Amino acid sequence: MKKKKYRVSDYKSVDECLDQMARDGYRPVRRMEKPVFEERGKERVPVQQDIVFEAVEKE
Repeated sequence: MKKKKYRVSDYKSVDECLDQMARDGYRPVRRMEKPVFEERGKERVPVQQDIVFEAVEKE
């Protein structure tokens, strides 16, 4: 079973990322999110979410 990762930031939206996966012949099996922080003074402030889908080939 072949796996591939798709990062949402490479596309304009989550839906576009999922559409590209389907066109490539993959289906999502896992969604991973982690916050991206920016330092402002002495504080670390979350500025966005980094979303990555793990996908496998459709059978």
